[in-house]
Amino acid sequence: MARRLTAGAALVVAASLPLAAAAQEGEAAIPRPQQGPVQDPTVVIAPFLTLDQDQLFDESLYGQRIEAEIEDASAALAEENREIEEELTAEEQRLTELRSELEADEFRRLADAFDAKVVDLRRQQDTKTRTLQARRDQERQAFLQRILPVLSELVRESGAVAILDSRAVFLSSESIDVTDAARRRIDSDLGDGSDLPPVTGNGPQSGDSLDPPPQAEEPSGIGLPAPSAD
Repeated sequence: MARRLTAGAALVVAASLPLAAAAQEGEAAIPRPQQGPVQDPTVVIAPFLTLDQDQLFDESLYGQRIEAEIEDASAALAEENREIEEELTAEEQRLTELRSELEADEFRRLADAFDAKVVDLRRQQDTKTRTLQARRDQERQAFLQRILPVLSELVRESGAVAILDSRAVFLSSESIDVTDAARRRIDSDLGDGSDLPPVTGNGPQSGDSLDPPPQAEEPSGIGLPAPSAD
């Protein structure tokens, strides 16, 4: 039902962890996780954590608000398309009935104008569909940017070095999945996000591995009548 927040194989949130001093001169420094106080008893101490991005968005108050708004906008657009289709169908019928009463040149002028109107309306409605699809991707990216502080906090508290997308992990223990813990904190910190200011910038800047969002599917267009034939 929901699209992925990113198209990459894994989401990696790197912790800001200092390197331990080298044991002797010339020896490479070894990262040693710092285990801060665990605020959430459900957060396990582990070097790696996993998280289901789709589940996190879909079950959060923020994600549910976004999906509800997009569903409402989609329903409104579908109703608008139906009304346009009915109006154009009626106009096409009137044009057909006039054909026997008009000179060929006059009918052709009216038919060409009708065809141009159909094409223009289809273009307008397709643009609205693409805009709505793009909004879903943009809202998910904004959500990801907003929750980075929460995920970073979970990383620090767990002494972990990364959060991995659970869908990219072949086998792991359920105990290192922090999806529910993250959702609880996000709901507490952000609520449904309706009163938050717009996200600025070009997305997360923490060095996370993020691929471009999936390309929107080509809209099928509204059910407008085909351009009239001679």
